[in-house]
Amino acid sequence: MHIRDFDLNLLHIFQSVYAARSVSRAAETMGLSQPAVSHALARLRRVLHDPLFTRVAGGVAATPKAEQFARQVEAGMKQLELAIHEADSFDPARSQRRFTVHMSDIGADEFLPQLVAQAGREAPGVRIEALQLEPQAIGPALEEGRIDLAFGYLPELSGTERRALLEERYVVLLRQGHPLARRLRDREALEQLDFILVRSHAEPAKALQLLGLESRIRLTLPHFMVAPSILAVSDLAVVMPLRPALRFAQRHALQVVEPDLGLPPFTVSVHWTWRVDHDPGHRWLREMAFAMRFAAVARGPKRRVR
Repeated sequence: MHIRDFDLNLLHIFQSVYAARSVSRAAETMGLSQPAVSHALARLRRVLHDPLFTRVAGGVAATPKAEQFARQVEAGMKQLELAIHEADSFDPARSQRRFTVHMSDIGADEFLPQLVAQAGREAPGVRIEALQLEPQAIGPALEEGRIDLAFGYLPELSGTERRALLEERYVVLLRQGHPLARRLRDREALEQLDFILVRSHAEPAKALQLLGLESRIRLTLPHFMVAPSILAVSDLAVVMPLRPALRFAQRHALQVVEPDLGLPPFTVSVHWTWRVDHDPGHRWLREMAFAMRFAAVARGPKRRVR
């Protein structure tokens, strides 16, 4: 079927059923009869050659093809809505637009306070949703319009527009008074430490691997934010970027140690797809990200204890 012969109203009905997981609830939400919604779904099934939904207790469940179709429909409808309402201009003070961004837990701690504060001043009706996606999902999410920006050190992400935000390096974070803190001069000394591994951050995990310290991992966590409380009451340590490590050290009884890890510094950037380069609202969001300011961090010698 050619797009000119397709009834776009079917997409609205599909989205409503997909969100409600029920034909009757979707019909009620849209102000339609249940037979009308069922008839629309039947038409869409014939077009897509798929049942789309199957009956389950309490409603319906989407088929794998419907799950994929839902993501594409959401991205397409979002782009269409933007084209209609914000084709020529973007008024932050009046906008009700939602922006979705990828950032890790420690990235959110770095970036969200500034973004939310500035957005609140300029665009009180704008909504920002922060997600932490798997690394392999970030590129497709940008391309499909499911996220607007991706923040972080994302070395495997290619084919995007990007702008550097800050430079980082890896350090070791452990409790104040740790018996090994002042002896941490090089990799050999690190072999005496026991470490926390954070699964959601691939690069620090790679750092432990490069340092040959995988056998010293004693605890695995899904995110960094719980680590400080554990470090403060144990002799464990964690390899992580300097800036969040300094924030954790200020909030908890922790210290940052900078032995010679033999790991290069890295650049944290904001990424987007070229397709939104000229979108006024997206340009506003990017410029707000570009305008963020970060406290200077002393470079200092390689061997350093705080």
